[in-house]
Amino acid sequence: MTEHTVRIGGRHVAVHECGAPDGDPLIHFHGTPGSRLEMAFGAAVAERAGVRVIGFDRPGYGRSDAGPISLAGVARDVETIADHLGIDRFMVSGWSGGGAFALATAAALPRRVVRVGVSGGLAPFDRMPGARDALTPNDLEALTHLPGDPERAAQVFLSGNSATLDAMVSVCDDESAPWVDWMFAGSDATVIADRDARRALFVNFNEALRQGAHAIARDNVAFVGPWGFRVEDIAAPVLLWYGDGDEMAPPSHGRWLAAHLAVAHLTIYEGEGHLLPLVHWDRMLEELTAHA
Repeated sequence: MTEHTVRIGGRHVAVHECGAPDGDPLIHFHGTPGSRLEMAFGAAVAERAGVRVIGFDRPGYGRSDAGPISLAGVARDVETIADHLGIDRFMVSGWSGGGAFALATAAALPRRVVRVGVSGGLAPFDRMPGARDALTPNDLEALTHLPGDPERAAQVFLSGNSATLDAMVSVCDDESAPWVDWMFAGSDATVIADRDARRALFVNFNEALRQGAHAIARDNVAFVGPWGFRVEDIAAPVLLWYGDGDEMAPPSHGRWLAAHLAVAHLTIYEGEGHLLPLVHWDRMLEELTAHA
């Protein structure tokens, strides 16, 4: 495993690599919250698959400097990270809140992104029928500040969800705290009963929230607001993985994406939830590299 710091403008971005150093490069977009360490649990799996997994902290997560978050801005960061590492063409993957960023990068860098994987990602809320019905009044108020003032939108989201976010941050340093159960007992009870899976979640969230919860608000504003591109224009093939019991990203989002992407393959796992990569990372890498 290797750690880097990449300077982008006046910011420092923390990067983590694992898997096969000379393998097929895969840049991974962590969830919300999440960190560059999200896929570190699968380092041995990636090494066996011949994949070089590159994770990075979005602004304000982990050890990356805080700053604005947008789909286009993160795509530009990835372009700089790839250049820094000497990588021309690469695959991308996104889990949960990272899905929109992975798709945005594929749209922004069509010559460089060869294949996309999205697990439990959301569809555009302004395009998918019924998606906005899942938003709270506070979320809808935050969206009224877009696209002109994303920072104000993030502040509204942060204040409206302060109790939940404060609780998450307050227990993220305690591996024995029940925060994993709060989030996933309903959809992923079997997964979180596994000690290694719980440890992987703790490592990821503990690192993600070292600077607090502001990045969560900026993330949500970025992917719940207008995306700024059409998924129909993504040229790279996209693999979509959803659990039929996912309470955070219902498979209806995957069905919408599959119907609108130019080239897509949708897999829905029966009886499973949001934590699919913790169970199926080997299969996901196999599918991603099959035609990369």
